Amino acid sequence: MDSRVRSPKHLPLIAPSILSADFACMGEECDHLLAETKFQGGGADWLHLDVMDGHFVPNLTMGPDLCRCLRARLPRAFLDVHLMVTDPAKFVEPFAKSGANLFTFHVEVVTPALAADLASKIRDHGMSVGLAINPPTPVDAILPLLHLCDMALVMSVNPGYSGQAFIAHTLDKTRAIRQRLREDQRLQMDGGIGPQQAADVRAAGCDVLVAASAIFKHPRSERAGVVAALRG
Repeated sequence: MDSRVRSPKHLPLIAPSILSADFACMGEECDHLLAETKFQGGGADWLHLDVMDGHFVPNLTMGPDLCRCLRARLPRAFLDVHLMVTDPAKFVEPFAKSGANLFTFHVEVVTPALAADLASKIRDHGMSVGLAINPPTPVDAILPLLHLCDMALVMSVNPGYSGQAFIAHTLDKTRAIRQRLREDQRLQMDGGIGPQQAADVRAAGCDVLVAASAIFKHPRSERAGVVAALRG
């Protein structure tokens, strides 16, 4: 498994979601964010790609081609790919070939047996495994499957669009999952997180924070400061 999932040099990790970036200049947006935040001490760690199929969630976003282009532009970047799709299995090989490091799928679209098979397929293709859960889904749906993943992802908004308000009660789910994770498993939260919510998210046990509009709504010159505030 990628050491940047299991044994990161520092925690928490910050994973800007490029869903809120300017798609007309995506390479520049991502290159500048990673380079500038590291230079200024903010230190964004991963790039988070929100992949939506218009079926599991009511939006269409990005696919393997964008991942491939980012890998070519940023060969050392960690690409954290979040599949909000009905059939994640058919995307494992395309994203592996496109350079994804971490492939996250949702508990809502798999049975336990399918989840085990899918996790094995993801690892066979050289990627780490993420397992996500939506706000309305009971935490019991993910607890028996945590041994399959390298990272659990708790959605703190109903997925589909960036810029939504943080759902505070999802922190209860986060705390319950944290108690069941090993030291080498990460816990990510995604949705509506800005500097005002970050302290509660970290306190609940999350060590990977995703933020979209909270970062990209600011001018490039201010984004390093937002990343640093998210990290705390």
